[in-house]
Amino acid sequence: MSPNTRLGARWLCATWMWLIACAVGCTDDDPAAPSASVAGGSSERDAAARGEREEKQPEEPARAAVPEETEDKSSEAAGDCGDAKYDSTFAAIQKVILEGHSCTNDSCHGAAAMGDLDLRPDVAYKNLIEIKSQLSSQYRIMPGVPNESFLFNKLRAATEPGSVEIEGSSMPSGAPPLSAEHLEAMRRWIEAGAPREGSVGDSITGRSDSIAKLLGSCLPDASPVAIAPLTAPARDEGVRLTMAEFTLPATNEVDVCFAQYYDLSKVVPEEFQDKEKGVFYVSSLRIRQDPQSHHLVIQDPQLGVDSVKDPSLGKWSCRGGDAAGNECDPLQASACGQGQCASEVQHKAACIDFGPADSAASMGGGRVAGAQTAQYYQPPRDGVYTTFPLRGLLYWNSHSFNLTTNDTQLHAWLNLYFATDRQKELDTLAITKHIAIAAGTAPFTQKNYCADWVVPKNALLYNMSSHTHKRGGNFSVDLPDGKRMYQSRIYTDPVEQVFDPPLLFDQEHDADRTLRYCADFNNGVKKDGSPDLDLVTRLSTMPDRTTCKPVACAAGKVGEACGGAEDNAACDSEPGKGDGSCDACTITAGQTTENEMFVLSPSIVRQ
Repeated sequence: MSPNTRLGARWLCATWMWLIACAVGCTDDDPAAPSASVAGGSSERDAAARGEREEKQPEEPARAAVPEETEDKSSEAAGDCGDAKYDSTFAAIQKVILEGHSCTNDSCHGAAAMGDLDLRPDVAYKNLIEIKSQLSSQYRIMPGVPNESFLFNKLRAATEPGSVEIEGSSMPSGAPPLSAEHLEAMRRWIEAGAPREGSVGDSITGRSDSIAKLLGSCLPDASPVAIAPLTAPARDEGVRLTMAEFTLPATNEVDVCFAQYYDLSKVVPEEFQDKEKGVFYVSSLRIRQDPQSHHLVIQDPQLGVDSVKDPSLGKWSCRGGDAAGNECDPLQASACGQGQCASEVQHKAACIDFGPADSAASMGGGRVAGAQTAQYYQPPRDGVYTTFPLRGLLYWNSHSFNLTTNDTQLHAWLNLYFATDRQKELDTLAITKHIAIAAGTAPFTQKNYCADWVVPKNALLYNMSSHTHKRGGNFSVDLPDGKRMYQSRIYTDPVEQVFDPPLLFDQEHDADRTLRYCADFNNGVKKDGSPDLDLVTRLSTMPDRTTCKPVACAAGKVGEACGGAEDNAACDSEPGKGDGSCDACTITAGQTTENEMFVLSPSIVRQ
């Protein structure tokens, strides 16, 4: 295969966005060492890479005015919290969960420090975050990944018996299990990067009050989370690439693209290189990014080195470090010191129409890696490999949203681990034929949608994942005999199902290789059946580059029919009262988290 062979992109959003953009919007010599910070063998944390950037950000397109939200959305605004008021989500978890469920008792993880784990307040955080468990290969808490966090799995095993296999006994030991609410609070905190400071917001409204309610406490307003940097592999095991940080404004959603140049030819050991093809062999990867990111797609535009000078990429400048804001030469090694040299940030969904017109990205291709969670790990499989270009331009496409009231810098890292056993090449697919299936779902209704995918004959199925936006959930896949093979309930933390051994589909007839995949789409219905004004599709919350036509009332006579954004009077609770708002829309297909997608993402080896 060519150097742009798909590299474990658990979901290929570049392709999906390119497809849906047309579906809903189409009417009639040896270069220098990498400036895209390449690391191998360092175990140092990159605190200095957090330097502020002064580069001018791209202008946002104008949008219609929306009434200003002045209500205090912190849980503290609800009233007197008494002793249940905390200054961070972790402080609440420490008190309510770790101490409240007897985990810090002297005979447990207090003075006795069972399993060499002390969970008393002064040391609990440093003893949990990215510390290997004595009983498992997992870390006690892996930021961004609840199902890779041994402590969470131990707690879950008690609250949800049979839901997860663990080494040793479940927790808390000798005490009642966590409530479903407390377990969910723990899951959300880990998913959001497991920060020590600040309050974590939910993925729908961005507010801290829903997590505070789960913990029976009060918390300050949610704040952006900066996840801990990803530690680079040892030099003989792999390499790390660092994305140039960029500004994510408060209360904003962006889909941006920019370029960085890298050269790994003198970093990757020759035994893992194919110099003729200009690639190296990869067995596994890990991506980590700040949890404000909805997705990160890394693309190989398949352009020559001279393309770095193409004016369409804009000015190259340093981001992060002491040289932040200075112009830089992307071909010059260490041009920005501890920062990164990157092209101008441009608002380009999926990098479509970004850079030179002949780039693979402009045609919806060229993706080499991607993630839709704060951390994604593709484990190695016996004999399976993918490839990655040794040098060239990389496009970083980040679709991110900041639901807090504070600006932040977004960060990401990619670790690539070398493959020694190279027998079968893995191909990750994005099944997008029915990507817009939920479009048209009426406001304040919910519906289950299904589609079919025929597995190629003689293919081996290694992994499976899924992708929806925030109104999608309960994604399932069934085998031809009706047996469930995949289930993922939460859109922000899609299950990455690994089949070991891989599943062979060698049946002669298509019907015997047809998988049925389904998902629920909820356009504004609470569990009790009442209208959910935070979840329903609304014109007033649509990002700049998308829109919808309101057909139902979101204030006044909530749920009643109306005729567009100018028809607020039809929604008044009484004629002439002026309290109505015609703002609720059907689900729309599109690229933002306010739109919807329905995508199956299997990884196969063709035989």
